[in-house]
Amino acid sequence: MKIIVLPGDGIGPETMAATVQVLQAASRRFGLGLVLEHDVAGHESLRRHGATVTPALLDKVRAADGLMLGPMATYDFKDEARGEINPSKFFRKELDLYANIRPARTYPGMEQKVGAFDLVVVRENTEGFYADRNVESGGSEMLITPDVVVSLRRITRLCCERIARSAFELAMARRRHVSIVHKANVLKLGDGMFIDVCHEVARDFPEVQVDDFIVDAMMAHVVRAPQRFDVIVTTNMFGDILSDLTAELSGSLGLGGSVNAGRDHAMGQAAHGSAPDIAGQDIANPFSLILSAGQLLGWHGQRRGLQAFEAAAHAIEEAVVAAIQAGECTRDVGGRLGTATTGDAFARRLG
Repeated sequence: MKIIVLPGDGIGPETMAATVQVLQAASRRFGLGLVLEHDVAGHESLRRHGATVTPALLDKVRAADGLMLGPMATYDFKDEARGEINPSKFFRKELDLYANIRPARTYPGMEQKVGAFDLVVVRENTEGFYADRNVESGGSEMLITPDVVVSLRRITRLCCERIARSAFELAMARRRHVSIVHKANVLKLGDGMFIDVCHEVARDFPEVQVDDFIVDAMMAHVVRAPQRFDVIVTTNMFGDILSDLTAELSGSLGLGGSVNAGRDHAMGQAAHGSAPDIAGQDIANPFSLILSAGQLLGWHGQRRGLQAFEAAAHAIEEAVVAAIQAGECTRDVGGRLGTATTGDAFARRLG
């Protein structure tokens, strides 16, 4: 498996260095034969090439088996005409990475704010209330007058169907329960279509229990009793907010791994941002990116029918559990180590 590695901005290079150690340890232990090819995106690419991402990098990623994207300073990138392109958006759109899969779970040895739980948010990634993803040229926000902005949301049957199918297929490998999250009481047409398509797909999975929740009520239910939920499927903006909430309920956003998956490509990406205020201090938690790397290996294994990759993905997740219990982690999750020593200890444990 060939993986393109882009360290990113802020804390990205620190957390990616730890993640690369873990990938190398997994490759040795499970005989994966990983080939890691390093390149740059974000501010470093802007300095070198005049753009945060380049066509040549996209070609390189398309030819590889996977991408690890470090945290990027996306808020800094405002003018695409000057090469300031959001790398996360760029790869999601150009590679059609329509499914953002974000697990959230509690870990023994950490304080549990709302009790033990284990769930996954499955978020549509390519349309919805994201202005840079809805029209062919430019964005879908319009400045009508100096005092009036109109923002458009696109919802398509195709994107609803494929994210729903991703959620139900995942539920079949878990506890066979899918919760549909929407705002159909207000967004009657768009979210009405989303609910209808999800229920149409559900007919192909009669073993799966299905329920649905209005998004504002869902936030209250998740905070009160996340144990009720297994797989949650929703549209782009709602999924973005809900996945950050559930990651934080698990104990730290630094435990929020994610994979962005499409039919032919996938990208591992930490759920958090580049945190420039703590960059270079050796205190950033690398587990979000490490867990994302595990998910990327698991996606490759499932897609190619390679059990060694699925075993490696499971081993990485279990090693996070053991590391937290042993205190071999950063201070935000109860440990005593820095970023680099957390990566060292984790690689030894995995190996």
